[in-house]
Amino acid sequence: MKEMEYVVWQEGRYYVSLCINVNVSSFGETVDEAIRNLAEAVELYFEGENLEMPVIGKLLIGREPVNV
Repeated sequence: MKEMEYVVWQEGRYYVSLCINVNVSSFGETVDEAIRNLAEAVELYFEGENLEMPVIGKLLIGREPVNV
């Protein structure tokens, strides 16, 4: 069993969850539901595949203004 690293944020009435080990995301109406749905999506991503879950070392999440 491996551990996934994830980020959750709110978009409108939903919470979006993103696994940062692999490019998999999901969502839910609550934070817990978004995380549970993400775990299921990650498990399905690896199902039947001989892939390794990358290990994340340091993690920095920030916010920076950009001109868009």
